[in-house]
Amino acid sequence: MIETSAEYAENDALPRRHEVHTSGEEGCSGPAKLPESVGRKPVKEKSPAEWAYERLVLYIQSFEEQLDNEHEVAMGLAGGQVGVLRIEGLGFFDPDIVTFYGSEPDGTRTQLIQHVTQLNVMLRAVRKEVEEASPQRIGFRLVQDLDNA
Repeated sequence: MIETSAEYAENDALPRRHEVHTSGEEGCSGPAKLPESVGRKPVKEKSPAEWAYERLVLYIQSFEEQLDNEHEVAMGLAGGQVGVLRIEGLGFFDPDIVTFYGSEPDGTRTQLIQHVTQLNVMLRAVRKEVEEASPQRIGFRLVQDLDNA
C-alpha cells in the first residue's frame, strides 16, 4: 500500500500492534486502531500508567468479544499466591500504577495494585456466577469511560 508522506508520518507516530495466531486468524499489524478518545492525547504526553490502562482496556474488550454468554473475563494471578481474579474494575494512579478490582472464585473481594514495570496480565474465560444473569462485560464499560474522558 502506498502512503503519502503525511500518512507515513502519522502512522509512524501512532502506536503499533502486531499479532500472529496459529489458527490462521488474521491478527493486527501496523498502527493500532484506537478509539478516537484514546488518540486525543499524544502517547508522549501520557503517563506509563495511563497508557498501560488504555491498552489493557482494548485487550479486555477484544478478549470479551470472543466469549460466549456463559463466560466472563478474569485474570490469572502469579507470584506469592497463585489465583484467579474475576475482573470487575480497572483503574490507574499516575504516573505508574495500574489497579484491578474484582473477586476470587469463592467471592472474596480482591484488589491487585501493580507497577507498570511489573505488569503481566493473563486474561482467562471463567464461567459466569449466576446461571440466569447476563455476563458482565467490563470491557464495554471501560471503553465508554475512555470515550467520556
